[in-house]
Amino acid sequence: MALRLGKRLLVFAGTFFAASLLIFGLLAIVPGDPAQVALGVNATPEALAQMRAEFGTDRPLPAQYLSWISGLLTGDFGTSYISRAPIGPQIMARAQVTAWLATLSLILSVLVAIPIGVLAATRRRKASGTVLSAAAVIGIAVPSFILALILITTFAVRLGWLPSGGWVAPSESPIGFAKSIVMPVVTLGLVQAALLSRYVRSATLEVLNQDYMRTARAKGLTARQAYLRHGMRNTLIPILTVLGLMVAALLVDTIIVEKVFVVPGLGDLLLTGATNRDQLMVQGIVMVIVTVVLVVNLIVDMLYVVVDPRLRRTT
Repeated sequence: MALRLGKRLLVFAGTFFAASLLIFGLLAIVPGDPAQVALGVNATPEALAQMRAEFGTDRPLPAQYLSWISGLLTGDFGTSYISRAPIGPQIMARAQVTAWLATLSLILSVLVAIPIGVLAATRRRKASGTVLSAAAVIGIAVPSFILALILITTFAVRLGWLPSGGWVAPSESPIGFAKSIVMPVVTLGLVQAALLSRYVRSATLEVLNQDYMRTARAKGLTARQAYLRHGMRNTLIPILTVLGLMVAALLVDTIIVEKVFVVPGLGDLLLTGATNRDQLMVQGIVMVIVTVVLVVNLIVDMLYVVVDPRLRRTT
């Protein structure tokens, strides 16, 4: 277990630095001068030179990268080109909003996808199983922003039950928080649940066709008892893999959904930073997202050992 964790931490560190190099390099070659964008087209050459020196953009790219990554590792994300305010507090404040959306959406998708996927597999020869599979396929085909617009039209415009957008912090008003978050969470959760349920169905079908399941049935266990005792754990292994990959897709979808529902999360801040050519802001937000995805996948890799006892004998 300790050896496996050590190897995964090395992979984590290598992936983190590779991603940071890629992100820094891609943003460095994007056309446009952050100083020119911040000061406007009428800025004097002296003012531009002063701002470039202030933010270090006049230095060679390797020096800029080392300064940025060393600050990132100590929690210093730098200063925004546009607002001249520290980036770290802005990202942390917005990350709390995105964390609520992503966490609740992931929980909803799991709660919906696992029973639907299992039922679609166990009742595959019945009409109910076909309907569930068809519903999942339709859910995959519907983009998140389309579902968001449908929910807004139905529950905000026509019925007037929920606000069409905005954000209320849970500390400010629990009821207002619930009303403001329900449609974004349902949008993200259902889209991810549709995809996850297909993987659950496939994994369940594979387990149900194994010899040990037939042996368990032959010993007198019902189909449900055989699955719960012998099949469920094996079904969880591929599902864990998909959940790790889903986090990245979920965070990307969150950016779109936040914009549709006017939620002040990381997605809104990222799009604003990209529009304003606020390079340090964009780099910081993307690295936060990359780090979250890497941490989740590290946790998933460790959960493999818990779910699959065979891995304990090889680590």
